Amino acid sequence: MYYGFGANLTLAMHFAFIVFVIFGALILFASKKIAFIHIPSVIYGAYIELSHSICPLTYLENWFLKKAGLKSYPSSFIEQYLMPIVYPDNLTAELQFYLGFLLIFTNIVIYVLAIKSFKRS
Repeated sequence: MYYGFGANLTLAMHFAFIVFVIFGALILFASKKIAFIHIPSVIYGAYIELSHSICPLTYLENWFLKKAGLKSYPSSFIEQYLMPIVYPDNLTAELQFYLGFLLIFTNIVIYVLAIKSFKRS
């Protein structure tokens, strides 16, 4: 019971982290301090995406699932849960590379806009 809860909690944290990496720069307009957490998160997220690595949360979730007697998944969290929803079936390494750089570019644009907004006010 507790292991299943741990797996679900890890999955929820994993998803929240991904959402934060993608959209967290928008919080910058409300609080400048978020940049100290968000920038390292984006760098880490981009590294995972561009290097085709597996996030440690995937291993933690698999451990919880195994302890709970549930099926663990052999691939990463992104491949298991998000790719079928967000990415096409024919995702290539080249497309994944572009998506990683799109993440970086989008966040740079948001940060530049936020900095310009701060300078005006």
